[in-house]
Amino acid sequence: MSTTVDPPTTPPPMPDQEALDAFLGQFVSDLGATAAAAGVVIGHRLGLYRALGEGPATADELAARTNTHARPVAEWLNTQAAGGYATYDPATGRHHLEPAQAMCLTDPDGPVYLPAAFQLALGALRAEQRIADAFRTGTGMGWHEHDENVFLGCEAFFRPGYAANLTTSWIPALDGVADRLAAGGRVADVGCGLGASSTIMAQAYPAITVQGSDYHDGSIALARERATVAGVADRVSFEVASAQTFSGTDYDLVTTFDCLHDMGDPVSAARRVREALVPDGTWLLVEPAAGNTPADNHNPVGRLYYGFSTLLCVPNALAQSGEWSLGAQAGETALGEVVRLAGFTRFRRATSTPFNDVYEVRP
Repeated sequence: MSTTVDPPTTPPPMPDQEALDAFLGQFVSDLGATAAAAGVVIGHRLGLYRALGEGPATADELAARTNTHARPVAEWLNTQAAGGYATYDPATGRHHLEPAQAMCLTDPDGPVYLPAAFQLALGALRAEQRIADAFRTGTGMGWHEHDENVFLGCEAFFRPGYAANLTTSWIPALDGVADRLAAGGRVADVGCGLGASSTIMAQAYPAITVQGSDYHDGSIALARERATVAGVADRVSFEVASAQTFSGTDYDLVTTFDCLHDMGDPVSAARRVREALVPDGTWLLVEPAAGNTPADNHNPVGRLYYGFSTLLCVPNALAQSGEWSLGAQAGETALGEVVRLAGFTRFRRATSTPFNDVYEVRP
């Protein structure tokens, strides 16, 4: 009879006190932000930020403005002030929003709206147990299987950036495309989600027609509703289809926004894009800003994208057929290889923002 004895373990070396203090400081900041995330979404849902943007307020005054209870509002206000999401004046006992805070926290249609990112994050975190299981099995988890806050938060977070950049800088950075769309043309918006990008393009270019597609039927249902509200449903249509099966040909422009890296077989999707374009057409490929090596992306923006990629992008790719899982930090070299394998001959980075790289791809 034999027994197995675990080998003795060697304790890790003791860090110097300065390094330990710095790491614990990072931990406190990270855990505090995690605990505060739900409060940001609560502020969004209850209109607390918007009401605070109307002017300084005590907890009682803000509760009166929002028809809420003063005690939890007081705790919420102190959380916001401690985290830099609001400003406290000890002399008056009131909180207020500085201009930068107000711009980022009160206007869902402004150039940046941060509560939506926390809505997306909280929705993704609800799948933590399933993602952990996927680590063991490698089977992944499809986008459509996530909590609805993933879809709603994703659209609400990315839409302001699309509204600010898509028709003012991204499309104008493509060779001749803006003039072509101004005169009319056909656009396929692949992986359109809730249709924000489709609607924005149709509003900016009244002579075009847009065909949006996404494999998630729930997103397409909302996209149709929102196009109707925006008054462009006569020129914007939507279908439930994957990037490999979207319908139509002879498109002047095909667009993919922050979605190619989510696909299990991006090469076959790129081949379908090439088939769908007119001979001198353009693929507008927008992807998360990233360097070409992991070390290039070990920074705050890279951390953000790697975190979401662990929960959303890579599991979705692993859940699909194909042997790719690019992840949200794929980088220009990997994306260029995908389009080359699909048969495209021209690929260049047309412009960039702090969060996105914008590529022009041509047959």
